[in-house]
Amino acid sequence: MAFWESAISGIAVTIVEQSIKAGGWVGNQMKKAYQDTQQWQRLDQANKDYVQRYEKRHCQVKMMPGLMKEPLPLEDIYTAVKLLDDDSIGAFIRVDDLEETYRAKGRRSFGRDEGERQDGIPVANAEPYLMVLGGPGIGKSTFLRKIGLEALKKDGQIKRDCIPVLIELKELRDETVDLKQKLVAEFETCGFPAAAAFTAASLEQGKLLVLLDGLDEVPTRNLNTVIEHIEDFVDAHDQNTFVASCRIAAYRGSQGTFFQRFTDVTLAEFDDEQIEQFIRRWFRSELDQQTGTADKYWELLQKDENQATKELAQTPLLLTFLCLVYDRQQMLPTQRSTLYGKALDILLSEWSAQKRLEHDPIYEGFHPDLEKVLLAQIAYDSFKQDQLFFLKDDITRRIGEFLADTLDAPKHLDGAAVLSAIERQQGILVERATDIYSFSHLTLQEYLTAFHIVEARLEAEVIKQHLTDERWREVFLLMSGLSGNRAIDLLQGLYSQSQTYRQGYLRLGQLLQWTSDSTAGSGNMYLPLAKRASALATAISFTFAFASAIARNSDSDSAISFASASVLDSAISIARNSDSTIIRNIFDDPFESDIANDIAFTIAFGVANASTNPRTSARARISARVSNVANDLEHIFESPKFADLPAQSKQLSDQVPDEKDAPEAWQAWADELEALWLDALDLDRADLTFTQEETEALRDYLYATELLICCKDAAVRIPKQAWAELEARLLMV
Repeated sequence: MAFWESAISGIAVTIVEQSIKAGGWVGNQMKKAYQDTQQWQRLDQANKDYVQRYEKRHCQVKMMPGLMKEPLPLEDIYTAVKLLDDDSIGAFIRVDDLEETYRAKGRRSFGRDEGERQDGIPVANAEPYLMVLGGPGIGKSTFLRKIGLEALKKDGQIKRDCIPVLIELKELRDETVDLKQKLVAEFETCGFPAAAAFTAASLEQGKLLVLLDGLDEVPTRNLNTVIEHIEDFVDAHDQNTFVASCRIAAYRGSQGTFFQRFTDVTLAEFDDEQIEQFIRRWFRSELDQQTGTADKYWELLQKDENQATKELAQTPLLLTFLCLVYDRQQMLPTQRSTLYGKALDILLSEWSAQKRLEHDPIYEGFHPDLEKVLLAQIAYDSFKQDQLFFLKDDITRRIGEFLADTLDAPKHLDGAAVLSAIERQQGILVERATDIYSFSHLTLQEYLTAFHIVEARLEAEVIKQHLTDERWREVFLLMSGLSGNRAIDLLQGLYSQSQTYRQGYLRLGQLLQWTSDSTAGSGNMYLPLAKRASALATAISFTFAFASAIARNSDSDSAISFASASVLDSAISIARNSDSTIIRNIFDDPFESDIANDIAFTIAFGVANASTNPRTSARARISARVSNVANDLEHIFESPKFADLPAQSKQLSDQVPDEKDAPEAWQAWADELEALWLDALDLDRADLTFTQEETEALRDYLYATELLICCKDAAVRIPKQAWAELEARLLMV
């Protein structure tokens, strides 16, 4: 018996009593079956068995058996779903409008987030006929099982006096379809006396909640028959409650319109609140509670570098996979290409195999490996054209051309049939508006783009054309992971291209030479590359300060200021990514500040008339921080002038002007601080005052270098000696 009190016993007794009172064939059958106390006791036991059977069959969650050791109770893991009115596809929208809308959002997700989201269970409680739509792995089956579970509870969220019966429609494989007999079998298995009569009485009295799971999983040869039978069955027994589920593409792709009486709703992708709730429910063990596993994992997903991974978490199936991976490793793999590749395989083949689905005939010759190559070609062509949404005719044409050019492609395949099958079976391509498609996740499009580049050996072309385009950043990281033993060749290509960005700019070469010379004789506390990057960040902080201070003079100066900020960020990132100790000692502190930004903003604020800004006290606090950073820099720079710098900086920090002082006082103070640091660095303002063209060239050079280091971390294997030789050349003339 369940740990909660069941409502089914009272409902079953009422059904029997009312049918006996009503008479007729059903009543007579019931009267014969319940002539003695023993039969009523059998009914009581059957009720208990029914609840236990429902829990055992439908309320144990176990996906991906290779990763998941044991099933989890539905009650423990269930995350409340949100529903959307199913009206998005009806709109006729231009591709350009979708592209513009997506970019305006500034988010990775293609998913629809407009309109009101409604909690799922209240909607199910209110609607007598409900069609639940959604993509693969979005949680349709789980939602139906939860509805049934709540109906079984005496005080559950489904406030109907009804008995839930869940039918998996994929089992309707025979030419003859008899839904009523399926219901009878459910009650008969649990020992209900006169199960056929009990089923008939339940239907007559409107006491059944019929859950029809997976209309899209019905074998194609039987689909029309099943649809007609269900519609007739609902019409004949319309006092009962019906909830069905189907994949969106299969529902819309069928000929004609069906299930007219049903209210169509779409399961929304998980938002941040749902993702966090799922994670906390997943990592709920006593050990996880003690170690704060859920908190650590959620914080990890919030980081900028994991936004592509978090995008996959919007689909419950893939979120389950991500939780299983983290549960095993207590970290997210650095090689995201492996993680995304496994996620793609789950959608391409494993999920349908685990559900024991019969594929469409189209799939008899269209194996997952061929499908992956096809999708990769489409992803690359689209991404190269900066195209995230594409017309149905266009994608059908691309599929047709691919099949025509593929030696082992089955002759009976055509573009339209393959697109339809991909959309229905895996949901990797999704219709976003009438005849307009995109990939289900930008992450998958990026992965497939990288897969195609590596398979087709297009690395040199992509490096030359797209290295500094931040839209391609994730693709480069995935290329590195997919390159295997050839990843070092990719890094060499990135290095060679990065050198072209600074060629022809004498002052940039001089700055790099200063970076090398000024750190060459310092101690061994940090790695050489980290020291060069830290020195560069410190120097560039002045470039940013100068540009920021005069940015209000012209649009050109503002552009320089913006580019300088990007340069500064890249230099700091190179230092952080090349030596972990430098993160703790210089670039991260309890105030979430760092030395380069401290110097830059303090000088910029002073020069830009700080006394008129209400945050003067904050600037004074920042200047106090500057007085404490010189000790850290002693381990980076060779210059002996750093020995006196802490005391000199402290003296200046004590002389910060009052917020009521004149702008001239702030200007003089900022100039003195600037002169002190430039003297210690053995630089002058002319060395660090760049034109817009020079600043942008430096930005591209440092961005490419920083990406190179990140690609090294994303690779599966890099030979030690080869990396040592390449690392020694970074940020060097």
